[in-house]
Order: sequence, then structure tokens, then C-alpha cells
Amino acid sequence: MLAVTKLQNGEKLTLTNGGELSLFFIGVGSAFSKIHNQTNVLAIKGSDHVLIDCGTLCPKALWNYGCPIVNIDNVIITHSHADHIGGVEELALMSRYVAKKKPNLYIPAEYKSAFWNYSLKGGLSFGELKDGENLTIEDIFEVRQTAKMPDAPRTMFEAQIGGLNIKLFRTMHIPDSANSWRDSFYSYGVIFDESILFTSDTRFDREIVEVIGAKYNIKYYFHDCQLFTGGVHSSIEELKSFPPDVKKRTYLSHYGDNFGNFTPEKDGFAGFALEGHFYSVF
Repeated sequence: MLAVTKLQNGEKLTLTNGGELSLFFIGVGSAFSKIHNQTNVLAIKGSDHVLIDCGTLCPKALWNYGCPIVNIDNVIITHSHADHIGGVEELALMSRYVAKKKPNLYIPAEYKSAFWNYSLKGGLSFGELKDGENLTIEDIFEVRQTAKMPDAPRTMFEAQIGGLNIKLFRTMHIPDSANSWRDSFYSYGVIFDESILFTSDTRFDREIVEVIGAKYNIKYYFHDCQLFTGGVHSSIEELKSFPPDVKKRTYLSHYGDNFGNFTPEKDGFAGFALEGHFYSVF
């Protein structure tokens, strides 16, 4: 059973719950949304949590929810666009110089170097010297490299965060000319407890449902949804081709500001994922 509840005005977002698997949508918007926060998600289970992506607006959004960014202990990054990593520098700096701690960064070894060298190094490496050297990613984070999964349907990695099981699978996002996930730059979707699948950003890729979803008996999907066809995201027209049984368990996220012109329930979907809401499996 999936329960959907809203964080009420004045209620503070906490990073613990009664033990159920719960996804909290900090935002649901596309990269350039001016109405919604960016599609960054908190997974919470009992006393364990992990932040999936930390975009430019994420630290402010968490502050508005009553949960300062320094409260975050665990983070996963799905890919290197600013709406998914633009707030990581603030997380790192606030953790190092205010909270005096190192957040746990769960990251595949294949992505670690690109993430540090192309996205974070310029803002984090040169602020101080340690033993006469510039800082490294290991000085900023407790780097928890995920384990590559054998016999997986595609390149996949796994991590255990307390009682929360995480599986990362490669997705087909950028560039738009890539013919498959194999030809794409590093980007990942996330499976939580073999129950909920969150695609993060991906072009339309039927195997995510037909192969990965089937293998892990996924109960609910939160799928990237662009409200026009083309580019580097899944379009709502493409997603309409999913089987009815899948669509009724699929919530659409990462959508544009013209979402009011669409009623996904009429096309058989569970609906749009809603900002500031918990989606909890009991």
C-alpha cells in the first residue's frame, strides 16, 4: 500500500519515521521550473535517510521545510546537471566548516572522478591546504563506493544505508545522440528496497520497466516526464505507451511549469508527483 501525505504548513521535515520506506519530494520541477523546486528526493526509513541529488535550490528548499542542509548525513548524486548537483558545494562547505563533519557520499567508482574533477573541484579543492596539498574528495566526504552488482540486467551498483537498500542503475540521459545507456554519460536511476523505482533523468527507455522493473518486482515508479517530445527526457506521449498496469503505479516527476494543461490520470497514470509530499510504502 502506498500512502500519500503532505508536510503541513509549519511542520518541520524530520529525517526519521516509524520504519516504513518513505520518499519525500523536496521538489518535482524540471531544470528550469520557476514554480516548483528541483526534483530532489529524500528517502527515509526508520532512523536512516539519504538525499538523492542536491540541486541549486535544494539547500534553501530544505531550510524552508525546517531541515537545514547540515542535517543531511548521506547523499547520492544521479548525474552532473546543476538541478541535481548545484547545491552540493553548499552541503560540503556547511558540513566541513559549520557542522564539522563529513557527509557520506555513496557513488560508483566509475563516476567519482568525473564528479569531482568536472563539477566540484574548482569550488572545494582550493579553499585550504591540508599537509601542503589541496583538498581531495575524500577530505570533503566519506566516500562510500557502491558495489557493482554481478548478473544485473545492465550496469548496476548496490549500497546498504542502515536498513535502507539502494540499487543504482545506469540510464540513458545525455547526450541526445546516444543510442543506449551504454553510450551515455554517467547517469543513474535508483531502486529503494526493491520496491520503489525512481528514474531521475532519463530518455524513454522501455527496458527500465520491462527488464529492471520486472526483475525486482517494482511496486511503484516515479518517472521522469517531459511535457513535450524531444531532447534528453522521457515525454508524456512516450510514457503513455507503457502497459496499463504499469501506468496506474507510475507517478510523473521532473515536469515543466505548464503541467496544469495535463491530466495524467486520464491517461491511466497515478498522477503527477507532488512537491512537499511523502510517498510511503507500508
